[in-house]
Amino acid sequence: MYSKTDILFESSRLIVKRFSREDADLFFAINGDPEMMRYIRPPKTRPESDLFLSENIDAYKDGSVKGRFAVFEKSDHRFIGTFSLLLLDGEMGYHIGYALLPPARGKGFATELVKEGAAYFFAQVPGQEKLYAVTVEANTGSQKVLLRAGFCQEGIIRQHGEELQLFSLKRQA
Repeated sequence: MYSKTDILFESSRLIVKRFSREDADLFFAINGDPEMMRYIRPPKTRPESDLFLSENIDAYKDGSVKGRFAVFEKSDHRFIGTFSLLLLDGEMGYHIGYALLPPARGKGFATELVKEGAAYFFAQVPGQEKLYAVTVEANTGSQKVLLRAGFCQEGIIRQHGEELQLFSLKRQA
C-alpha cells in the first residue's frame, strides 16, 4: 500500500504519509467533497483535484515539512483523512491542519493527529519556536481539538480576505 520511505510519522493508531499519484481517488474524496471542504476552501472538480495533487507531490521535492499528507488508521490501513503543514501568509511561520472523513470523527484521531503532528514538526524544524493553527469562527469542533492538543488561542488574523481564529503552540523546552 505504501513504502516506509513515504511515511512522515506514526502515532499509536495512525500512519501519516506522503500522497502518491496512486492516491488520486483518496485525495479527491477529501478535496472534492463540499461537506469536507466546508471550513477549508471551495471543493475542487476531479481535474482540479488531480492538478492540486500533482502540485502537492511536486512540493515534496524541496525536502521541507510543507505539504498535505494522507492519514491512515494503523489497525486496518484504511484512509481516514489528511494532515497538513503549510506556511501562513507573511512571516508568521507554519500552521497545522487536518480533515477527517465522517467515519473517523469522534474517536480522538484529530487530537492524536494534531499532538503527534506538532511533535513531528518541532523535531523536523528546529528553528521554529511556534506552530500555528487557524480555523474559521464556526469550526468550533477543530477549535476544541486544538485546545485539547495544547494550543492557545491568540486572536484573529485575516488571510485571503477571511477572518480566522489564530491558535499557537510553543516549542517545549
